[in-house]
Amino acid sequence: MYLATVTHQGRDRLAGRLAPQDPWRLAPPSVSLAEVIGGTLPWSWNQLPTGADLVPVLPYRPGALYGVGMNYRDAIEERGGERPAEPRLFPKLSSSVIGSGEAVVIDPELTQRVDWETELAVVIGTEARQVSETDALRYVFGYTVANDISARDLQERDGQWLRGKGLDTFCPFGPVLVTADEIPDPQRLRIRTRVNGETVQDGSTADMVFGVPALIAYLSRFFTLRPGDVVLTGTPAGCGDFMRPRRGLRPGDLLESEVEGIGRLANPVRSSVRDGAGGRVTVPQEPGGK
Repeated sequence: MYLATVTHQGRDRLAGRLAPQDPWRLAPPSVSLAEVIGGTLPWSWNQLPTGADLVPVLPYRPGALYGVGMNYRDAIEERGGERPAEPRLFPKLSSSVIGSGEAVVIDPELTQRVDWETELAVVIGTEARQVSETDALRYVFGYTVANDISARDLQERDGQWLRGKGLDTFCPFGPVLVTADEIPDPQRLRIRTRVNGETVQDGSTADMVFGVPALIAYLSRFFTLRPGDVVLTGTPAGCGDFMRPRRGLRPGDLLESEVEGIGRLANPVRSSVRDGAGGRVTVPQEPGGK
């Protein structure tokens, strides 16, 4: 099933459909996507009139987000690195999560090198602790799209990745959550990133060093994975910071993140500046990085 949180008549509602071409149906107003994950899907869905205005928003705000670095063979080759013996883990903050259509906001006082990383995001549906790789996919509720936006200068400066990966708005997420039964093999999905319409990443989850079952099993050795937690599984080659000349996201860009069979995120990029009261405001930009 395909699930989303949409704004309908001024309220956020859980919407679902059985196939991508089907019309959306609304769940009862009391049911949210966060409650459905790890629970049961509602029995009743209300059909909407043709042409009903539905605006996808952030599906839900995850609890824990686990990032995995250096997990695509082509990306490792691109960076001149060595394949890790174990998954390279880092935290991604829940406060960094935004929905499709929301702006990625760059604070030029904090970072000058902002990069894209489209990823398959795995949503946990059942509490998992010390699970085997063979059983790992049984604990998956579904899949969605994420972009692990990264401040490369902060990553290099710190030697660890919390600041570089965790800035506000640095994790576009959604817009649709596809239940696990719709994705029989998560290692056969195409991943693409576009910046202002130009394809900059075009890879496949088949190129992962550690596949989804291996990542879940490994994480569950150290942490209890709970319903709604998210595993970001890494990104293929094509990140701007490793291009020559180096590239990155700029205010005015349009960032699109897509995973086959799931959906596409679209997020404008904006900058923030300090206002007269000492706070920060987001500055509207012309499209195309101008």
